[in-house]
Amino acid sequence: MLRHVRKPLPHDSAVKQVQGAAPYIDDLPEPAGTLHVAVGGATKAHGTLVTLDLDRVRTAQGVVAVVTAADIPGRNCVAAHMDDEPILASDTIEFHGQPLFAVVATSRDAARRAVPLAGIEITPAPPAVTIDDGLATGARVLPDYAFVGGDVEAAIAAAPHKASGTLRMGGQEHFYLEGQIALAIPGEDGAMLVHSSTQHPTEVQHIVARTLGVPDAFVTCEVRRMGGGFGGKETQACQWAAIAAIAARVTGRPCKLRLDRDADMMMTGKRHDFRVDWSVGFDDAGRIAGLDVLLAARCGMSADCSAGVVDRAMFHADNTYHLPAFRIDTRRVKTNTVSNTAFRGFGGPQGMLAAERVVDAIAWSLGRDPLDIRKANFYAPGRDRTPYGQTIEDHDVGLALIEELERTSDYRARRAAIAAFNKTSPILKRGLALTPLKFGISFTLAAMNQAGALVHVYQDGSVHLNHGGTEMGQGLFQKVAQVAAEEFGIGLERVRITPTSTEKVPNTSPTAASSGSDLNGMAVQAACRTIKARMVAFAADNWQVPEEQILFADDHVQIGNQRIGFGELAHAAHCGRVSLSSTGFYKTPNLHWDRARGTGHPFFYFAWGAAASEVLIDAGTGENKVLRVDILHDVGRSLNPALDIGQIEGGFVQGMGWLTTEELVFDAEGRLLTHAPSTYKIPVASDVPADFRVALFDGANREETIYRSKAVGEPPFNLAISVFCALADAVEAARPGAGARLDAPATPEAIVTAIGELDVAAALGAALARPS
Repeated sequence: MLRHVRKPLPHDSAVKQVQGAAPYIDDLPEPAGTLHVAVGGATKAHGTLVTLDLDRVRTAQGVVAVVTAADIPGRNCVAAHMDDEPILASDTIEFHGQPLFAVVATSRDAARRAVPLAGIEITPAPPAVTIDDGLATGARVLPDYAFVGGDVEAAIAAAPHKASGTLRMGGQEHFYLEGQIALAIPGEDGAMLVHSSTQHPTEVQHIVARTLGVPDAFVTCEVRRMGGGFGGKETQACQWAAIAAIAARVTGRPCKLRLDRDADMMMTGKRHDFRVDWSVGFDDAGRIAGLDVLLAARCGMSADCSAGVVDRAMFHADNTYHLPAFRIDTRRVKTNTVSNTAFRGFGGPQGMLAAERVVDAIAWSLGRDPLDIRKANFYAPGRDRTPYGQTIEDHDVGLALIEELERTSDYRARRAAIAAFNKTSPILKRGLALTPLKFGISFTLAAMNQAGALVHVYQDGSVHLNHGGTEMGQGLFQKVAQVAAEEFGIGLERVRITPTSTEKVPNTSPTAASSGSDLNGMAVQAACRTIKARMVAFAADNWQVPEEQILFADDHVQIGNQRIGFGELAHAAHCGRVSLSSTGFYKTPNLHWDRARGTGHPFFYFAWGAAASEVLIDAGTGENKVLRVDILHDVGRSLNPALDIGQIEGGFVQGMGWLTTEELVFDAEGRLLTHAPSTYKIPVASDVPADFRVALFDGANREETIYRSKAVGEPPFNLAISVFCALADAVEAARPGAGARLDAPATPEAIVTAIGELDVAAALGAALARPS
């Protein structure tokens, strides 16, 4: 009987967060003499820096130092793998707001006030701002890349039916509650301690060390918790940590850098926006014969995570559908905008949205229910090989899940009721969509699929737990603590969760790709089992009983016929000179990927899910509302159902924001106009559907994961595609042929644009003329 795992336990910081008592970096006591850093950025999106006059900045009240590229003792590069993004620009300007210098002052206010005093002269060059601009210039951050299988031209040409179109989908601001922040504290002999709000402490450690010109071992990165990350703190945290560390090196004093919301939005990367050009051939049943799709992504001024993001969009451009012949081509477009980066789903949502648009278009073309087209194209025996060569071995799980949701959401009856409503309602139109998802779990860069842990058992039976994962509100620390408590058979109150630190667990992977629990849970389990095996061997020898007669449960250890406390055994083992400390390590098995050939087994397993969303639109104004959402999601045997349901709800609402209200607007000169809450609309409480039904699919992971659970961080984000498809369904009802013109985000303006000019009077007259 499991005591902790699979129980709906609260987040370890929930009470403190509600009380405002959970410390984030800006809440930490500042060491004596701490200075504050503000960053000055470029005033043009593209050009050459001619003059950077900082004399007035240096003499401003409270200013202690001003840092430029010339003050960097090591490499002026924030990119992890390429040399294409400086920490502080010194010549070529690549985007509006690109960091040029940093002011170090006695207060944050003094640093901020000094920044505008800089004299910045830039010889401008025409910027490439949009994807279309970038395609026109031909500039790329990385080479073009494609998956090709079969003769797609011939398959489409021979198909009885054909369709084609273009779908544009916007980017998305991470809008974490805690902005980018770092506190750098200099130590002896060139050492540096950096408190960073980062999903990747090891990368911060490496970039800071490289910037300072010291070995990695001289830099420690520590993070207890983040106020949200969503991918925006995987690589993007490095720049601000590096600048804080440079300031600390220059001044010899602790330095803290916290970006304002405006600066954060202008200076940090976002979700990649895409332009998708597609053509498809299909039969009378709507079954796809061939699909030709071009995914063009706005990457910004540098590569950053674009290799993996666009690759993952390709990996998910099939979603749950078999493609007999295909070309999935990509363009990683360089523009003079901030370098886009990781965001929850990491390209997967863009690929899936493209797939669902194709399926919807097929359904509209044939006059069929889109769900029937989805099911007709679903992976099945003999139709189970992906465009990248991985066999889908559990497609039965996905299909069973969809059919269960079809039944529990009463999809067919509601579909009929909506059709009847739309016939008699000329302006208000309803839409309904049930969309599936198949999300591959693993980093597609094999080296990242590993994790380490460090566990100590003290003489009193308390446990110190550390691993390479980071806590950003998703409940990772709680889940891993549950694993440790379960392994030792002790209460959770005995397990002490400690900050993630490169000083304790080295060479960690980022907490990303939904792999936090999978990787770190297994690493902690390995460490616990090593210690437990030592304790069992000691008890068997000391009490002269077989090892199989030693059981750990309920804070006690049963040793043959004797029952002692866990702490009592820990103390005895220590006195017997038994090591009660161990590292643990885990690497994901069965992964291989040959990118040059475009084939392999890049994912350990797949998470499945489905959502049915019902919406209402005003065809005249574009105003819309989500009326009801039904979700059924596969998390295997959940480690913590309460946390998992929270992740599903939160991921869905964040995805809904991407597809409905969150619109990034750049002007022709490359300035981000939506750089504050006043101009950029994330979902709020009133946007959450009043009728919101979430259930977990009953089934264990077929792969040997931690207690047979499945990842939950990113997959639920994609469930919100059902909202976009429902809106497109309503738009199609308002004007046949308009659904395929709807772009994302489906703002009221986008809805009206897709429908076109609507003759309200004529529509009302036609409705009144229909017989009741």
